[in-house]
Amino acid sequence: MSLARVHNFSVSLDGFGTGEGLSLEAPFGHAGHRLHEWMFATRWGRSELLGQPGGSAGIDDALARKSTPGIGAEIMGAGKFGPPGWHEDPEWKGWWGPNPPFHTPTFILTHHRRPSIEMGGGTTFHFIDASPTDTLETARKAAGDQDVRIGGGPTMVRDFVTAGLVDHMHIVVVPILLGRGVRVWDGLEGLETGYDVETVSSPSGVTHVTFSRAAV
Repeated sequence: MSLARVHNFSVSLDGFGTGEGLSLEAPFGHAGHRLHEWMFATRWGRSELLGQPGGSAGIDDALARKSTPGIGAEIMGAGKFGPPGWHEDPEWKGWWGPNPPFHTPTFILTHHRRPSIEMGGGTTFHFIDASPTDTLETARKAAGDQDVRIGGGPTMVRDFVTAGLVDHMHIVVVPILLGRGVRVWDGLEGLETGYDVETVSSPSGVTHVTFSRAAV
């Protein structure tokens, strides 16, 4: 069976995966881009996300690149697809322009269903109102023999982890304190007992924590 994987998911030292006050002008609320500066500084981030040359080639870049190979479908929450109220705008097609960086069937978990949207580069957005288990089953069928990436935001990641559906998780702890926003770890006491956990510190100041489902 294909794996469900989380990659490049940034959290603050106090456990927040996004800030407070999300809007069209502030996709991550008061956090701004501070949670993701490490990724935008890498060669992978500059090329794949910003369409720019340059960037670092160290451990941050090496781990960021692991997010793409072997992925056949993506699942994301409504809050990642757009700002509050995006479902009221029939022309809204996500933050990423005509060629989003997913290049796979991408399933948006939302109570506001709408027809699928075919974008450039192989991305098609599908809007689904289902449980994490049923959504993952649908995404796995679309992915074929490849894996499914659980793309966030923090509430959706927590829901999939709570349901026992995540096989591999790459969390990046960024040395900032947000104080408010949406937390990732609430209700997940003892999570580490079901995973093999490894950590790698980077000269950039972030710490990469990987959770791989422990063999039974």
